[in-house]
Amino acid sequence: MANERNVRLAELNARVKQDLDYLNYPAANWSKPVTMADGQPVSDVVIIGGGMCGMVAWLALTRAGIANLRIVDRARKGQEGPWVTFARMETLRSPKNLLGPALGIASLTFRAWYTALHGEAAWETLFRIPRPMWMDYLNWYREVLSIPVENDTDVTRIRPRDDGLVELEIAGGNQPSIITRKLVMATGREGLGEPVIPDFVKGMKRHTSWAHSADPIDFDALKGKRVVVIGVGASAVDNAAEALESGAGEVRLLARRKEMPTINKLMGIGSYGVTAGFARIDPEWRWRIMDYSVKQQTPAPHNSTLRVSRHPNAFFHFDCSIRSMREEGGEVVLTTTKGRVFRTDFVILGTGFTVDPLSRDELAPYQDRIACWEDRYTPPAGEENAGLGRFPWLDDDFSFTEKEPGTAPWLKDIHCFNYGASISIGKVSGDIPAISEGALWLARGIAASLFIRDVDYHWEALLAYEKPELDGSEWTDADAPQPTHRTA
Repeated sequence: MANERNVRLAELNARVKQDLDYLNYPAANWSKPVTMADGQPVSDVVIIGGGMCGMVAWLALTRAGIANLRIVDRARKGQEGPWVTFARMETLRSPKNLLGPALGIASLTFRAWYTALHGEAAWETLFRIPRPMWMDYLNWYREVLSIPVENDTDVTRIRPRDDGLVELEIAGGNQPSIITRKLVMATGREGLGEPVIPDFVKGMKRHTSWAHSADPIDFDALKGKRVVVIGVGASAVDNAAEALESGAGEVRLLARRKEMPTINKLMGIGSYGVTAGFARIDPEWRWRIMDYSVKQQTPAPHNSTLRVSRHPNAFFHFDCSIRSMREEGGEVVLTTTKGRVFRTDFVILGTGFTVDPLSRDELAPYQDRIACWEDRYTPPAGEENAGLGRFPWLDDDFSFTEKEPGTAPWLKDIHCFNYGASISIGKVSGDIPAISEGALWLARGIAASLFIRDVDYHWEALLAYEKPELDGSEWTDADAPQPTHRTA
């Protein structure tokens, strides 16, 4: 069986290579070569993030003929993104047949890879994609495309230079800075923000009495313990299930809402029309749609919720806003705004993430020069949303814009290809369904920007081009003098 799988996978790999060859991949590089005065190389584009978003961005840029690329990730190989780190769901929420990062190439789809390994019959019976299997697919995607991700490379600071280039400082001091013309932040859900940590946990020991759902958590250490999970969204439910399956004595989920969210509102308008049109509708509509969907809250998936409720020692509590949390006698004591008290051994915060450029150390000391939605748009009464206001106001190529024109022109060279783009451009730079569309838009925008910047260089290339298409033997000039033939 293993040999048969290996043969089928080898056949798929060959098909990928052939498909790419038929698409004239890789395209010839056309961008202007740039080097430093000291000979240090300058990249056209550097991508921060070697997960799904970063890799599909790399493929789209390479197909666009931008070959002078680097892609880096702070994680070690095989640990990029959330899939085998802090994501804890059994299966993906996305339907199995979505095309994801395939970029319109059938042989690069998850289905092509899965059926090569398991066959069509297994595909037909597959309900949803198991989370670790999605990481296996992304590892294959990286390998079959020979994507040169530089792992263990942590960018700690992004500095604009006086010469118009961007410099990336690398953690540790043992790697030289990277110089680039364009930067893509393909940094995922947390890529332009940070975990939401409520005030009520301040002063308490992280990892001892509480953790955020994005933290490393030793679930085996929770065996027999009481656990409280704050929230009933997807990450909260997944962490509750993980604790229960690891043998927790009891798990209680506390929600501020008076009842469980049950409807994924954005599914009601899911279509290619939304993908293509969201960035082009008026800001009022973009804000209204995002504000409404956020306030309604996306429910945890059906199977994820059942994964919790099948345990008799799992309890859902609603209308439980937390007033205070403290350590007392070896316990964690939580008091709600209605006076109810919960005693537990450990608390997991399923409180999600913020989006806010001010929270990213890499962008210091100019975070406050980045235009956010609150700087460009004032919502009407009833649609106020401070969280959405901190999303960056992006141009249509995912680039940051200046809060005050002329104060930070280099921002046009930093492209926010992560969740932070959601309100400006739509969910095309983080979620699986439309990630290929977003990557194509990104590549088109970067290619256009580089061409426009270097139009003088391309003009000179046009003038200098002298390769003839014709050598003169292909025609006869009917009006040219005819040769005279002498007779003896």
